[in-house]
Amino acid sequence: MRFLYIKSVHLYEILQRAKESKVEICGFLLGQEREDGFFVEEIVFTKNKLDSPVEFEVDPLETLEVFQKAEKEELEIIGIFHSHVNCPHYPSGKDLKGMNLWRNVWLIVSTLGTYGAFLLKDGEIKEIRVVVLD
Repeated sequence: MRFLYIKSVHLYEILQRAKESKVEICGFLLGQEREDGFFVEEIVFTKNKLDSPVEFEVDPLETLEVFQKAEKEELEIIGIFHSHVNCPHYPSGKDLKGMNLWRNVWLIVSTLGTYGAFLLKDGEIKEIRVVVLD
């Protein structure tokens, strides 16, 4: 089984920003993929260019900047995070389409205070365990 390891301070910041926003928040998880899981070392918030409570999109130029930042810091983009406003944290149909394009971890938080991490494997969404580190 694979795990997503994330510091409590990072998860708290994502949950807080989600709670304070009326639209979906989004960003990238930077870190390293190892045999036993994905280790988040940094989070990068991006603007939701759709400014929507039901979907998100990151500007391609902002995505490029995150790739450059990761490369400079010798990190990988290991995942994407975003929020669901007033609904469960499970992937939506739109998320599934995005997961087909971005085959990495998807951390989804709900403004209801829940969260989960997901991978797309063999066309099926698999939930992976989130390990919160101090």
